[in-house]
Amino acid sequence: MLTLPLETEGFVVYSDASRKGLRCVLMQQEKIIAYVSRQYKTYKENYPVHDLELATMVFALRIWRYYLYDSRVKIFTDHKCLKFLMLQKELNMQQRKLIELIKDYDCTIEYQPRKENVITDALSCKNKATLNKPSVWEEQPLIELR
Repeated sequence: MLTLPLETEGFVVYSDASRKGLRCVLMQQEKIIAYVSRQYKTYKENYPVHDLELATMVFALRIWRYYLYDSRVKIFTDHKCLKFLMLQKELNMQQRKLIELIKDYDCTIEYQPRKENVITDALSCKNKATLNKPSVWEEQPLIELR
């Protein structure tokens, strides 16, 4: 079980959404505490990028709610318009529902350009060279089978 110190300076959440899934990283005092990634259902692949990024942030708040509820949270996203989310007047029903969940937390949404958001990418991406090359463990059963 994950245990955290009682006195916390605050948490940092890095979130990133793509067309296939979401990635979130929870950090405290510049150390990674937890990481989560999830693949979307097929119907969510057609959602607008704005809604996917918003749903990713809310997913991170929900999954780590026991740690984040009574502390200050900074959420970094690579979608700039989410920084001004609370100021928008016209929202659809899903966005309103997600905003109500965000208001329960003491959080600020910060913009971080995609090139600088390397934390979520580093933990989820594999080297492309290793994906195309079969490993030694995969070749051994093939040799025995022949």
